[in-house]
Amino acid sequence: MPTNTWNRHHILSLADFTTTEYDTVLQTAASFQEVLSRRTKKVPTLQGQVVANLFFESSTRTRSSFELAAKRLSADTLNFAAATSSMTKGETILDTAKTYLAMGTDIMVVRHREAGVPNAIAAEMDRLGVRVSVLNAGDGQHEHPSQALLDLFTICTLIDPASPRLELLKGKKIAIVGDILHSRVARSNIWSLIASGAEVHLAAPPTLLPKLFAEYICEELGVRSYSPTPQLFLHWQLEPALQDADFVMTLRLQKERMTAHLLPSLREYHHLFGITRTKLQLCKPNVKVLHPGPVNRGVEISSELMDDSEFSLIQSQVTSGIAVRMALLYLLGSGKA
Repeated sequence: MPTNTWNRHHILSLADFTTTEYDTVLQTAASFQEVLSRRTKKVPTLQGQVVANLFFESSTRTRSSFELAAKRLSADTLNFAAATSSMTKGETILDTAKTYLAMGTDIMVVRHREAGVPNAIAAEMDRLGVRVSVLNAGDGQHEHPSQALLDLFTICTLIDPASPRLELLKGKKIAIVGDILHSRVARSNIWSLIASGAEVHLAAPPTLLPKLFAEYICEELGVRSYSPTPQLFLHWQLEPALQDADFVMTLRLQKERMTAHLLPSLREYHHLFGITRTKLQLCKPNVKVLHPGPVNRGVEISSELMDDSEFSLIQSQVTSGIAVRMALLYLLGSGKA
């Protein structure tokens, strides 16, 4: 597997990922996808290493996917739950991380409702001079790198199952629809899709897609010296975003992060921005739909469309997540064995 091109010690954000790093993840995940198709799905790659899942925020798909990925690599796993931990007695996040460090943890997979927590833990591990890698499994409204990478892998393997690579998305139109303001998934996907050369169209009501969001992204793109060719477009109506789109990513309304009444009603939101078969008629004939989950059926996407294998890649995303997270753990852990 292509580890000779991998030098990253932590995976905290996709904002500074290189094309080579994206392709290394995609190629490594493709190798593990093949492993997962075998009768014996386990490999001894990380045998003897410890992966700690430090989930300070609830999760089903991401947590289970990382746990299974670690076990498929023969690593030992430790699972943290804030509600039953010493944090209820006043222990700090960094003290919790150092407790797991003392148990011999090699890789910490961290999710937290506040942005920056994985970065803080990574900085503490670096300060201590230990060889512990930190992988951001979602932090506040910041980023969710592994979700964006599995989305990327899902799309690229659909286009070329034998050789998924970043360049396959060049020139493709991809619409991201929904609660973009509060979505860490959207931020990570924007970085990966723009790096691929895709044309990214964001669509949401103005309250969920403020102009300041575009200014922030464009400022970051300017710093990163991307091509001046416009690749990012904002829409406050759905139709122009869907017109001739190759892929549509719809996002969950994150009501738990909304601090104000940003929508008149869920019914109106579905009427204007919910993805249905009828609305997909604006897209390319072979359009595919993605959703990171969990899904509010009948809000972001119609229930019948979600279950329609002709259009929906939602279950493929869950399956791809295991191979991609195996790849990430392998790439971080391969230098520790």
